[in-house]
Amino acid sequence: METLWKKYRPVALYLVFGVLTTAVNLVAYHLLYHLARVPNVPANCAAWVLSVAVAYLTNKLWVFDSRSFAPAVALPELWKFVSCRLGTGLLDLAVMWVGVDLLRGPATPIKLASNVAVVVLNYVFSKLLIFRRRP
Repeated sequence: METLWKKYRPVALYLVFGVLTTAVNLVAYHLLYHLARVPNVPANCAAWVLSVAVAYLTNKLWVFDSRSFAPAVALPELWKFVSCRLGTGLLDLAVMWVGVDLLRGPATPIKLASNVAVVVLNYVFSKLLIFRRRP
């Protein structure tokens, strides 16, 4: 059992914190778009900023065990993390703009579907490019 946990720990923790990050994103978007009546694109951008901050800290500390905040370690990680998240954030923004603003689809289900694709891509980027173990 311990061997299984050790083998799948990063994936399991990424899923847990991915759900947390997705919840932060969805709740922030919902509050801004539905309750505060902020337009779709600005609401989506603000939710993205908040969820990226949560994701960086949880991924760095608990998912990929990168505990160093020394500038030589943390700054390259942060730069790569934000760059990759910006890419998937633009994908999310495009999906939301097309789905909600152009096609007039329901915002919350479209946001949820978009987040599923984004979470998968973000894991791949984090694992392969950002927090990879150095030999």
